Amino acid sequence: MIYVGTAGYSYEDWKGYFYPEDVRSEDMLALYAKEFNFVEVNSTFYRMPSYPMMKGLDRKTKDGFKFVIKANRDITHRQVSDKQVSDKSEKGQGASQPKELSEVCKEFTNSLKPLSDKGKLGCVLLQFPWSFRHGQESIGFLKEVKDAMDGSPTVVEFRNSSWIRESVFQLLKELNLAFCSVDEPKLKGLMPSVVAVTSSIGYVRFHGRNSEKWWDHEHSWERYNYLYSEEELKEWVPRIKEIQTKAKNTYVVMNNHYRGKAAQNAKMIQNLLQMRQSQ
Repeated sequence: MIYVGTAGYSYEDWKGYFYPEDVRSEDMLALYAKEFNFVEVNSTFYRMPSYPMMKGLDRKTKDGFKFVIKANRDITHRQVSDKQVSDKSEKGQGASQPKELSEVCKEFTNSLKPLSDKGKLGCVLLQFPWSFRHGQESIGFLKEVKDAMDGSPTVVEFRNSSWIRESVFQLLKELNLAFCSVDEPKLKGLMPSVVAVTSSIGYVRFHGRNSEKWWDHEHSWERYNYLYSEEELKEWVPRIKEIQTKAKNTYVVMNNHYRGKAAQNAKMIQNLLQMRQSQ
């Protein structure tokens, strides 16, 4: 089955573009779920999710709706953070030591039970930073994270092109980790638009093609201020269908969220894939 949605749903700048001007924040998810059959929750990257938070997401959506929960940055950005802590300690700044990876992952996965118990947990998204490059240390860390995720269905999004190699795809298959295909600016070092299925989950993220603002921006939203044309999205229709022939479930997510552009493009993808809108 193909699920189409957006990266996040609770945006003030979506009012008047996707939501009514007077919509309350607590009503956004219910309105969103009338148009799409899944959403990627990104707030959990910045703040560790809690059991009550996940319970609330379940309560506001009907059976069959899916959530993809982005892993907290204390998991995916751990190597960078650990190095920073080590550097500070060497300089005598007395930085506090981070929690063990297993402890952080356990807290994260335990919070997801309200969704997994109801069949609403699509998967967990591990989005690693651009600085997470291919190498033996990073491969070892990837294996460690996989073990610590306690069986949760998991997708890996690499942001550095050094990971594009057959040995990595084979590794992901052995670890039962899904590969995240991306559409983003064609800039040196960024991931190319490679299609690969390494588990029962297919995953595609559209970040926009705003190459001018990708590295050079004052505000983070400028990077994702991009509206895909129908012709650009058509390029992906056969690729998404190819992914779906090899995966049980395929998730297609728009991350070009500025002023509701993600929702607009997600509707376009639904139409191109001839999907019936959720009711």
